[in-house]
Amino acid sequence: MKATIIFLLLAQVSWAGPFQQRGLFDFMLEDEASGIGPEEHPPVDSELEPLGPVCPFRCQCHLRVVQCSDLGLEKVPKELPPDTTLLDLQNNKITEIKDGDFKNLKNLHTLILVNNKISKISPGAFTPLLKLERLYLSKNHLKELPEKMPKTLQELRAHENEITKVRKAVFNGLNQMIVVELGTNPLKSSGIENGAFQGMKKLSYIRIADTNITTIPQGLPPSLTELHLEGNKISKVDAASLKGLNNLAKLGLSFNSISAIDNGTLANTPHLRELHLDNNKLIRVPGGLAEHKYIQVVYLHNNNISAVGSNDFCPPGYNTKKASYSVLLAHKTSISQNGQQEGGKALSSFSLTPPERSHSHDSEKGVSVGRHSGVQGPWLH
Repeated sequence: MKATIIFLLLAQVSWAGPFQQRGLFDFMLEDEASGIGPEEHPPVDSELEPLGPVCPFRCQCHLRVVQCSDLGLEKVPKELPPDTTLLDLQNNKITEIKDGDFKNLKNLHTLILVNNKISKISPGAFTPLLKLERLYLSKNHLKELPEKMPKTLQELRAHENEITKVRKAVFNGLNQMIVVELGTNPLKSSGIENGAFQGMKKLSYIRIADTNITTIPQGLPPSLTELHLEGNKISKVDAASLKGLNNLAKLGLSFNSISAIDNGTLANTPHLRELHLDNNKLIRVPGGLAEHKYIQVVYLHNNNISAVGSNDFCPPGYNTKKASYSVLLAHKTSISQNGQQEGGKALSSFSLTPPERSHSHDSEKGVSVGRHSGVQGPWLH
């Protein structure tokens, strides 16, 4: 009888399933009479549910800002949070921007790609960026501007690249553009297509400084308020070059090779307030300044101007009006106080204000005439 009972017990054990090791927490639940037996655990899906936006490895994410700068990245990180509004990828080693790099980033407003090694951007790389307003591509190896930029773009900065061509088609449809920065590129005048910027109806600021252009780009939009062309190879400014720029308030032409500005040229910029012509080869004060009722700042230092006429800056009968110049710099020219050249020597300072009113500018002696304060230069008497 005892042998029969032992046999039955052994048979029952042999029919039992294999031992399955469970976690300590499972045993603890059973010990505490949780009511969940080994066969009553709910089924577990093989595919885990997504956890939501995840910050890329080594990047920092905060309030829709994803910062992946200074990480030595060679490509754009994958799986960027779709709610990102600012993506900072500057100071990396990215060489190419590919289609799909920015997929699902429909809310991105600002993209920073400064100081990488980018030489190629696929035509559709920026297509998903339906709300992009600011695109920073400076300090890369681009030879041309990217195609199919978002129509929402307001600011494009691509200075310090290797750009040699600016095609009109690149800016087609970019009616929201306000700022374009293309300085320090090996651009030539022949590389800028005529009217390249004309289609941008809201464009207010252009900077094409430190390039190889020899003329002012043609077909600039009338909406322009600031034009910076410093450090180029421009030798002459004619009336046609500024035609239609009725809203231009600031014109920067410093550090060129300008020897002449045609009569009537400045008449095309009736709202001009600030004119930078220092460090050129001018031999006389540009004509037309006297007729500008809004002009306040003029830089003419480091030129070859040998004389100043009584009506060069102010119209006839000026002594009955208040001056409007707030800054007028003409130091380091070959002008004397009475308008005559002194023995071929260039004076280190030329004062157009009473001695007690003159002051320095950038640690150099200059000329200051306060239009609103009523300060008058000696050439007015």
